[in-house]
Amino acid sequence: MNKFFILSFTLFFVAISASAQQKKDILLTIDDNVILANEFKRVYKKNLDLVQEESQKSVEGYLQLFIDYKLKVAEAYDQDFHNTKNYKEDFAKYQEQLSRNYIFENKVTSELAREAYDRGLDEVKASHILIMVNYDAVPQDTLAAYNKIKAIRDRAIKGEDFTALAKKNSEEPNAEERAGDLGYFTAFSLVYPFETAAYNTEVGKISEIVRTQFGYHIIKVHDRRAKASEITVSHIMISTRDTTKSYTPKERIQEIYALLQQGDSFENLAKQYSDDKNSGKNGGKLRRFSKGDLRSESFEEAAYNIENPGDITEPVQSDFGWHIIRLEEKHPSPTFEERKEVLERRVKEGSRSKIVTNAVNKKIKEKYGFIKGEGYSPFFDTYLPEKVLLRTWDYDTIPSAENSRMFTIGDREISFNDFAQYVAARQKTSKPYKSFVKLLADYYDEFETLALKTYFKDRLQLENEEYAGIISEYQDGLLIFDVMKKNVWNKAKKDTLGQQKYFEENRGKYQWKQRVNAEIIGTSKSEISKQVEALLKQGKTGEEIKTQLNANKKVNVLLTKGIFEIDERELPSGFSPQMGVSKIYTENDSFIIVKVDEILPAGPKEFDEIKGRVLSDYQTYVEKTWMDMLKAKYKVEVNQKTLKKLKKELKS
Repeated sequence: MNKFFILSFTLFFVAISASAQQKKDILLTIDDNVILANEFKRVYKKNLDLVQEESQKSVEGYLQLFIDYKLKVAEAYDQDFHNTKNYKEDFAKYQEQLSRNYIFENKVTSELAREAYDRGLDEVKASHILIMVNYDAVPQDTLAAYNKIKAIRDRAIKGEDFTALAKKNSEEPNAEERAGDLGYFTAFSLVYPFETAAYNTEVGKISEIVRTQFGYHIIKVHDRRAKASEITVSHIMISTRDTTKSYTPKERIQEIYALLQQGDSFENLAKQYSDDKNSGKNGGKLRRFSKGDLRSESFEEAAYNIENPGDITEPVQSDFGWHIIRLEEKHPSPTFEERKEVLERRVKEGSRSKIVTNAVNKKIKEKYGFIKGEGYSPFFDTYLPEKVLLRTWDYDTIPSAENSRMFTIGDREISFNDFAQYVAARQKTSKPYKSFVKLLADYYDEFETLALKTYFKDRLQLENEEYAGIISEYQDGLLIFDVMKKNVWNKAKKDTLGQQKYFEENRGKYQWKQRVNAEIIGTSKSEISKQVEALLKQGKTGEEIKTQLNANKKVNVLLTKGIFEIDERELPSGFSPQMGVSKIYTENDSFIIVKVDEILPAGPKEFDEIKGRVLSDYQTYVEKTWMDMLKAKYKVEVNQKTLKKLKKELKS
């Protein structure tokens, strides 16, 4: 974004602050910075449920948190984080995203979302032939590409094999192998013009020629079928990423599968043994999903191949581990109203966005007024050198006598110089252009859209209090993250001597609880647990018992070995550490016996054993020290009269 837009934003922000201070009560000042009661009230109401300590839920209690928050913001400005490249880029992206919620509420978006919903009920299977040509190609190259694809289409229409034509003529990478095969796809899978052509072509037919940013295409549609609806499944997972276990993941999942075949409860086995802790505590149940939602194609394929609710798969391997999956429910397809919000968001972010952008630009022009100025093409045709195509042009200020008005939006005038600055910055990140005419046209379209949207967003901060508040919170959040990263997180992480010193001064915090070196054997059958108890008392090892009782591909027991603190989840609730064989514990419909080979007393941990926890505690210590410094550095004054009004209004 060029200096003109940055400056305009700053001026509008100052105007907002000045206007607001005239209308609303001042709650506090940090040095010369004014903070309004309305901001505190909004943040207090929004975050109250997140506050853990009861003492901080009152207005006065929360005010201390709020002041700490604002001190961090003040320090971020003092350390100039608001002028960093990363901050400006992150803020610009968020401002763009947020403003869409206010600017893109229009009929075009809804219509495109509805169209996407209707298309998304089906999947299309198709293949295509591509003749590549960029939008900025010279006219003769564009015409040659069009004539080439037209000739290929004519041959396909006359009956030549489409696959053979694709292998021989398509310029898509790997066309000789794939023959343009796209498989099944649905709405939003491909660029909008291509998707539209595919959905508008009958099965078995060949589309008209369609142009995208890749070139010219023809599409043959092979099939069209209803899209699979969402499903809910449960699973038991044994991770392949934890190498510290005493068993192999494949062996353990086969043991659990055998237990399920023998009638053991899926939910109880998930709670007891699944390495997916989040779903395990709920009996293995996952949130509903559809094809393509998860990061595992093998998991989805196995889940969708289950026919009836209650049926389970054999063990299935994914990138995360081994799974047993049970189908819970096949859901009916959601209605348009249920999907509308998501669809509208995707319309704004995808290849449909240009259609929306054109409609939005028109809306802004109508709302604030738009007046075209001097035609830009004649001037810039001579002003811009060929170097701009090479992305090496150096901007030089246009003399005032030649710096005509390009256009006016509302009360803001945009000049040739503003556009020249944009071109100078844009060329550095632009794709290469061959055509000067195409470059100029594209840059102007981008520039006009940027100018219109920037003006709208600046006015939005003046006109919409909700938007201004959300933007302010996000700005503060970005700044606090950066200032904390430098002054607390990175500082603590790099200060290894400080970590060691903190550990030595606080050794009493880092103690092992009592531990046991033990073998834990679980079974779902009471009679088997008694056999295990007897065998252990005879001196049999866990491995020997497992071999004896899990004979003939039947799984009766699961064995876990290692050193465990008394309250670790592997040990049964209420476990009392004693040498030898424990009593039989019952938990989650399982029977658990523990053979303790060694009892390790409580005692101090060494630094290398708990580096992660020490670092976390040391960061808290560094932050407290830093906050004490900020409280001494900045003068904070609370307006008691405004605070009293707030307490009365918020009944605190």
